[in-house]
Amino acid sequence: MIDLRSVLKRYWGYDSFRPFQEDAINTVLNGIDALVLLPTGGGKSICFQVPVMAMEGVCIVVTPLIALMKDQVEQLKKRGIAAAAIHSGMSRTEIDITLDNCIHGNTRFLYVSPERLRTDIMIERTKQMDICLLAIDEAHCISAWGYDFRPSYLMISDFRDLIPGVPVMALTATATEEVRADILDKLKMRNSRVFKQSFARANLSYSAFQEESKDRKLLQVLKSVSGSAIIYVRTRKRTKELADWLVRQGISAQSYHAGLPFRERSDRQSAWIKNQVRIIVATNAFGMGIDKPDVRAVIHFDLPDSLEAYYQEAGRAGRDEKKAYAVALFNKIDLEELAESVERKYPAVEVLRRVYQALANYYKIPVGGGEFAGFSFDIQEFTGIFGLPVNETHYALKLLEEEGFMQLSENFNEASKIHFLVDNRQLYDFQIRYKEIDSFIKLLLRIYGGELFTEYVRISENELAQIYFAPEPEIVKKLTFLMERDILHYEPRRDKPQLTFLTPRYDAALLPINVFEIEKKRERDRQKAKATIHYATHTHICRTLLLLEYFNEFDAEECGVCDICLKNKKQDGGNGLEIREAILEYLKSSGPVLPQIFGQVFENIPEKVLLQVVRQLIEEEWVSYNPDGKLAITNKTQL
Repeated sequence: MIDLRSVLKRYWGYDSFRPFQEDAINTVLNGIDALVLLPTGGGKSICFQVPVMAMEGVCIVVTPLIALMKDQVEQLKKRGIAAAAIHSGMSRTEIDITLDNCIHGNTRFLYVSPERLRTDIMIERTKQMDICLLAIDEAHCISAWGYDFRPSYLMISDFRDLIPGVPVMALTATATEEVRADILDKLKMRNSRVFKQSFARANLSYSAFQEESKDRKLLQVLKSVSGSAIIYVRTRKRTKELADWLVRQGISAQSYHAGLPFRERSDRQSAWIKNQVRIIVATNAFGMGIDKPDVRAVIHFDLPDSLEAYYQEAGRAGRDEKKAYAVALFNKIDLEELAESVERKYPAVEVLRRVYQALANYYKIPVGGGEFAGFSFDIQEFTGIFGLPVNETHYALKLLEEEGFMQLSENFNEASKIHFLVDNRQLYDFQIRYKEIDSFIKLLLRIYGGELFTEYVRISENELAQIYFAPEPEIVKKLTFLMERDILHYEPRRDKPQLTFLTPRYDAALLPINVFEIEKKRERDRQKAKATIHYATHTHICRTLLLLEYFNEFDAEECGVCDICLKNKKQDGGNGLEIREAILEYLKSSGPVLPQIFGQVFENIPEKVLLQVVRQLIEEEWVSYNPDGKLAITNKTQL
């Protein structure tokens, strides 16, 4: 019998599982598929990582974002677990070595984008792997009803045919009833179990405020709620404007978006995580995969496109389960802007064809070529050369990505990497022949070890320069020298956005764009925007109940801590004093009465409010039950 808690303690340091985690783990250990629905910060990765460490074999993890897979690989390596990823930033040689290590090495987790599953090399190597689990992260991407649909996710069911008998675990934080049904259907999860934790967050107070001066309200919120916070805005330009304005108000803040150089992004993120900066003002490029439990507030200065996105982003507050706040600020212009933004996301088909043709010309890709070819991409340079509007091109690229023709990774960074192409003996012979570089090769082996012979290893030219007492350009020169002589393969660092063609290049005029599906998605996005507007502008139903109803939860109670619940409590509190006095006066004049009489006497008061006031009077001993089961005033009332 496997002791799952000892596995959890050994690798993750936790003494016990959260609700549903252990049940989901045991399900896949018994060879049964599982769909796991846990809110942001609910511990989804534990659900598929723990069972793998209790089994033999490799777990293939399908995830849509390069940044997310790289982050999880690093986290696993820090725990002493062998993990790797395959993505568009890698050479064919590197992919080849990574897959070989999954077959012959000790790799336990292989992270891949869904597009990779249909490549010949992945299919052939999969047949040779001992696979124990297939994990599908962000599983809502498989559904056109979801908010982040990826056509390539639809290919996963075909990949399952290569690994019969291997259980599947699909995981997501946000899924409506339609999305859940789609996941089960499209992943062929016939006899699966579904584990669903309530989307309610008891420690999170939701609020939405319609304000003419959002700046003033923002300051008020930040002064009322101390501690770390994220402020989400729509545009890169606004991240800087708002962060600069906050600094002028005496509040420590930094801007963040995918267009910043990697080092700058990394430094700003690190400063915020370490609480050296209080506020990060960001586009929605920020937050995915970041584990910062003490965020006290997430403020949407601009409304997001959907309640799925809102819930996921707001859920980054209070992951330490202490009191936290999710605040949405908006005005009439924002509501109009949200509706208009949906239409902007869908450029005309002619624009899609023009942008696609321009990309083919830009990278000189012939018809039928370029499948999985990856390139650095600068949208300003690209649009300038071809005379394309930047915003319209941005949305055209997103739509081409959703149609499965390409993938654009904006928040991309890949450290420099090296891998020895020769064995120990060949390297030794080379060192004897080229004594001038012998000391440098020894330095590489001393710092990075024997892994240089079996896989690509990340390096830092700056770190090498400091240890070798040489300028960084000289380090690059030496690495290039070794590469030119086929001793090692050197890939310099890249931090520009990466664009990858996922199919052989089409003739732009014949590009198979599914106009009907695009129109259906546009209509779904319109409905999602309407749901967001409905949530923000609602004034009398608990915010948590509004969110839960959207995610098909109908049996929850009011949260008691959102802006609407607090407003209702305040109103009830004012009315409550009058109701108390009216009940006491009535009992003084009428004598003891059965409780149900109150409903007839005070018929204009909501039953829920009336019962609450009566209960308080009993608890405070102003009234009590007599032996006949009637309510009467007590001696305390006579004082």
